[in-house]
Amino acid sequence: MEQRINLYEKGQGAMKALFGLGAYLAKSRIEKHLLDLISFRVSQINGCAYCLDMHSKDLRAMGETEQRLYMLNAWRESPVYTDRERAAFAWAEAVNNLNDGRVSDEVFHEVRRQFTEEEIVDLTMEVISINAWNRINVAFRTPAGDYQVGQFAVHA
Repeated sequence: MEQRINLYEKGQGAMKALFGLGAYLAKSRIEKHLLDLISFRVSQINGCAYCLDMHSKDLRAMGETEQRLYMLNAWRESPVYTDRERAAFAWAEAVNNLNDGRVSDEVFHEVRRQFTEEEIVDLTMEVISINAWNRINVAFRTPAGDYQVGQFAVHA
């Protein structure tokens, strides 16, 4: 596949806006590791190879195990995730998939048991952020595989 548009060359203003959202999320009270797991999960759903490459490398550098990365696509059936992670994954999937036009009360009540309202806002912003990146990278066919750990790190 040939890259259609190089966002790093032609979309500096757009990238600046998205990096601003990343800077906001870097200050979140939610652990960075969980935010990256959410980005990895949403990127699996959206089929973004670039983001899967990036987040898998960053997660491994943070100490994430291969087993947990491999099993994330089946997190509901896997015993290796915490209740907090499960609530975050369910929320992320529901917010990511609005085909039926709603996020269920059941999913909201579960995420509310594990997160504060401010943290739920941040979880939602993480899904919005990774969705933007997924859509850009898929639409423009950004080549995957060359990402270096921490390449786009934003420090709080």
